[in-house]
Amino acid sequence: EGRNQSESCENVERELHDRLRTMAWARGATSVTMSQASITFDDHPLLDAGSFTTAFLRPLQEIATPPPILELLRAGAAAPLASDDAVRNSVRDLLRHAGYRPTGRGKPASEYLLGAVAENGSLTSINLAVDACNAVSLHSGLPISIVDLDLAKPPFRIGIAAEGEKYVFNASGQVIDLAGLLCLFDADGPCANAVKDSQRTKTRGETRRTLSVVWGTRALAGRTAHAVTWYHEV
Repeated sequence: EGRNQSESCENVERELHDRLRTMAWARGATSVTMSQASITFDDHPLLDAGSFTTAFLRPLQEIATPPPILELLRAGAAAPLASDDAVRNSVRDLLRHAGYRPTGRGKPASEYLLGAVAENGSLTSINLAVDACNAVSLHSGLPISIVDLDLAKPPFRIGIAAEGEKYVFNASGQVIDLAGLLCLFDADGPCANAVKDSQRTKTRGETRRTLSVVWGTRALAGRTAHAVTWYHEV
């Protein structure tokens, strides 16, 4: 039995290695380049965010999401990270630190992804940038924001939204109250967070440059770095 378990682990590791190698090839084929993001951070005792920018040679509407990434959107897909109750509770603690209530419709985006997969068996493909973001968020349990750098305006800052701050988060015009919630701010105000990103800076077919923010917490030591490293590989 012990040998069978060992062989099973080796097979999973081999599958992951092959998948990551295929993803690296696919990333090269679409001429993706990544670089460090320029963001200032307000003091926060729990936040351990990771961020980077990505540039695509062609608009997202002209780039197909590689099959290995689509596979990661499915329930039960093998991945180097897996979420659990400890991860979910730690992320919620991060978001409630300044008074925000991360429950119900205001829960972390990563929990929405887990719920969607549990209900439908897979996440719907949107575009390469969002699919890669969702794959890493789904399995790591960390919320991830992604914004179009041709719509968002620097300088960028991460801090707590003030009372009365809000924004539209979907094409239907629905609004989220941001008071007490950690947010990414651009020159025009808050534009993304770990719950719902702003409609005004979301990716679209014409998107060629993105900024990604992984909303990690110091309570999960090393998890943000692991997620960002894997995100780069994806």
